[in-house]
Amino acid sequence: MTSSSQIISRPQLVYLVFGAPTYHQEAVFSIASALAQVGKTTDLPFDIQVFSDDPEPYRQLPVRVRPIDSDLRRQWSGPYHYQFRCKHVVARKVLQESQTAILIDTDTFFQASPMKLFERVQPDTLLCNAFQLRYEDCKETVLYTALAQTLARRKLADDQMRLINSGVIGLTHDNTSVLDQSIALMDEFFPLTPGAVTLEEFCLGVAAYRSLKVEQCTDVIYHYWSRKKLFRAKVRAWLNKHGENPLSADALRDTGNVSPRVPRPSTWQRLMFKTATLAVPPAQRQFIREVLYGCCEYPNEFDRACSPVWWEKAFDNAQQRLKKPIEPAQLHQWLEHWAVRRLLGRRRVAVYQHLVQAQT
Repeated sequence: MTSSSQIISRPQLVYLVFGAPTYHQEAVFSIASALAQVGKTTDLPFDIQVFSDDPEPYRQLPVRVRPIDSDLRRQWSGPYHYQFRCKHVVARKVLQESQTAILIDTDTFFQASPMKLFERVQPDTLLCNAFQLRYEDCKETVLYTALAQTLARRKLADDQMRLINSGVIGLTHDNTSVLDQSIALMDEFFPLTPGAVTLEEFCLGVAAYRSLKVEQCTDVIYHYWSRKKLFRAKVRAWLNKHGENPLSADALRDTGNVSPRVPRPSTWQRLMFKTATLAVPPAQRQFIREVLYGCCEYPNEFDRACSPVWWEKAFDNAQQRLKKPIEPAQLHQWLEHWAVRRLLGRRRVAVYQHLVQAQT
């Protein structure tokens, strides 16, 4: 435990990143968006720490990389190897060293200065990403059926407790103990709640209930947990353009062009697609309409990068409707229909090649 005289006074923005390259890509963009919003890349009013199994993606960023390996992750994930437990262990570790810390998920980007987050991390306050349902609205979930009576009996929670999204976890040093409690609750409740992926943020909410004020920050942070494929496509497009120099003025300016908006055709365009596809055989009509969503020439280059995601979603939806896989020959037949040729033009070749490659 760090003595009080050694506690770091500067705010700490913290990321935990390991595994597939896409998580590192998300983290790099999230950090770049933070720097863009604060308006500079040096002499920052806060420190950035990245706990990572790969330091390479961060070599051009003003961050402190703290190496982790599989053994350490295994230790942090606890007796049941619950990977989301690692978030609380990392947050606790930084808070033991620092006065204020905010752990943020990688699938995020900043819409305002990170300092606005730190302003909300006050004594006896938990900063989360967002409020969600009340506990009483989740009576069909295993988190309720398995735990509600126990929590009520121990006076830890009741039906009025607000569930939270832990894409952001912000606390002060003096409130570190809430993470001790959330970690203990995870270890206790994990065997009782099979399949409850959100156990981690549920336990954080329970640990903070009645003891801490809870703030949210959806106006500062956009958390794209529910639209990952679309926003990962935007992030990859930004990295393809700026990966060699992510701190350039153009790169930082372009973080603002990666917007929270989900690119989709306007109402009049969707009506036009609906009318135009009436000549397409009924079995493939909805598929072609959805493919057309990905063929719109959006003015924003990062929205245009989402085209393949729309095509993949259209393909998956079509297979679900048919209740069987669509073979390349069948896909080719669909795309070569005279009405589809007229609607898609040369784009149908790109659609076909992408979808076939995506299935291999």
